[in-house]
Amino acid sequence: MRGLLLLLMAMATALSAGAQERTFTHADTLRGSITSAREWWDVQNYELNVALNAQDSTLGGSNTITYFINKPDSIMQIDLQLPMEVDSVMQDKQKLAYERDGDAVMVRTLAQQPKGATKKVTIFFHGRPKTAVNPPWDGGIIWRKDKDGRPWIATACQGLGASVWWPNKDTQSDEPNDMTIAVTVPNFLVDVSNGRLKKKVSNKDGTDTYIWYVANPINNYDVALNIGNYKEIKDTYNGEGGKLDLSYWVLDYNVDTATIHFAEVKKMLACFEFWFGKYPFYQDSYKLVEAPHLGMEHQSAVAYGNGFGWGYKGRDLSGTGWGLKWDFIIVHESGHEWFGNNITSKDLADMWIHEAFTNYSETLYTECEFGRKAAFEYIIGVRQNIRNDIPIIAPYGVNAEGSGDMYYKGGNMVHTIRQIINNDNVFRDVLRGMNQTFWHQTVTTKDILDYLNYMTQMNFKKVFEQYLMHTTIPTLEYHFNGNELQFRWVTDVENFDMPVKVTLNDRGYQFIYPGKHWQSTQFTLTNKKDFKVDPNFYINIKQI
Repeated sequence: MRGLLLLLMAMATALSAGAQERTFTHADTLRGSITSAREWWDVQNYELNVALNAQDSTLGGSNTITYFINKPDSIMQIDLQLPMEVDSVMQDKQKLAYERDGDAVMVRTLAQQPKGATKKVTIFFHGRPKTAVNPPWDGGIIWRKDKDGRPWIATACQGLGASVWWPNKDTQSDEPNDMTIAVTVPNFLVDVSNGRLKKKVSNKDGTDTYIWYVANPINNYDVALNIGNYKEIKDTYNGEGGKLDLSYWVLDYNVDTATIHFAEVKKMLACFEFWFGKYPFYQDSYKLVEAPHLGMEHQSAVAYGNGFGWGYKGRDLSGTGWGLKWDFIIVHESGHEWFGNNITSKDLADMWIHEAFTNYSETLYTECEFGRKAAFEYIIGVRQNIRNDIPIIAPYGVNAEGSGDMYYKGGNMVHTIRQIINNDNVFRDVLRGMNQTFWHQTVTTKDILDYLNYMTQMNFKKVFEQYLMHTTIPTLEYHFNGNELQFRWVTDVENFDMPVKVTLNDRGYQFIYPGKHWQSTQFTLTNKKDFKVDPNFYINIKQI
């Protein structure tokens, strides 16, 4: 399958670069690729200590990185975006030399690191990180006030990268096995971060330090600060992994509202465990944290900012009415615990793996709550948001994202694949098996394709190519010739052969198997106007 991977990379690079007319820089390559200064060491653990100053929007602290050495080397790339500054780098109680290469810091270890060893390095840092302009899309640090005028601070840095505020190996391909997050704030504020709160330390200078421990692998952009006048609401859920601790951290004046509104969480968890398998982070618990932005999938500390209302800020993204019957942020951002946090794409170019399946989690939740008909209406309805502007898979190795169509078009690709499989037991086995097979792992498009093909004994290679790597969708051309229906595909992908369901007689939808060339089959409906293509397939239809 190596040839397929090369084809995917070459096509995505050519198509996306042409469509976006982007020129990638040395800095893009440093951020987006596995450089020689990255490949020789694997992160085992981060021990992050940070203190914030809301008065001047600064922060500082240290991060100790425990790493395993794959092969001997002495130049280590650690990422910390300007204007954040490195104060010093220490190893074995000695200062290390380093130099800046834009947002990367090239550290020279004291000696060539020996293969098979585990070592530590500590980076001390400070500065005024980028302030988020329009979080979570244009992210950074959010410095806000709550309605009572008190500090309310949070992080949201997907895409932009965790190195906007703390030093780390800023690639999705290398996650720590576990992590400690210690955050020092004024003692009238509370910090809520990922994992479980292990200790709160009261300091003599009028500050408190909250020490959180994440027992599972975590992608860097998920590491979160949430600082405000929080109160905790505790609950539990009996799920596939036993008792799951739930906690909802909300501003003190929203406790009563949140207690009622967040009752939806248990229904969501039951639905997603049915379709996707066991919640991936029982050790770290499940938290919803009220945030001064719309929301983000911060692992085991899901950021919530939907105002305790239904829909997406009161809107239905499908236009069908079904999207106003549940809270979009609770459902979508929690769906990322399986797709995005449990299964993480190695390269930002493959972010469709996060967003397409999580977009489809909205459809599955609608199905759990309101039935199959409602769910299918919802997923068809969200097609109105598809732009078909640039390919969904972006160029690899340059920290580039593809089209925002990875959400709605990606979800509709998943829905189309479900129709082709034509067996919901198998489809469910695919989703659950994917989360089990790639449990706490990073993956590529090829990994997902290979697994899908193996589980279904079908070949979705051309489906992936057409929907993910081109801006057009398949067009089914057809015409009638007496009692025959003649049909073919018109697509970018050569010899595209996706089956599709149509009405040929009074027995309902049946599969036909179009290809590049015209084919025919018997058509016995009395009125040709009764001919239909199953709308659950996301395609164009053209009568010749």
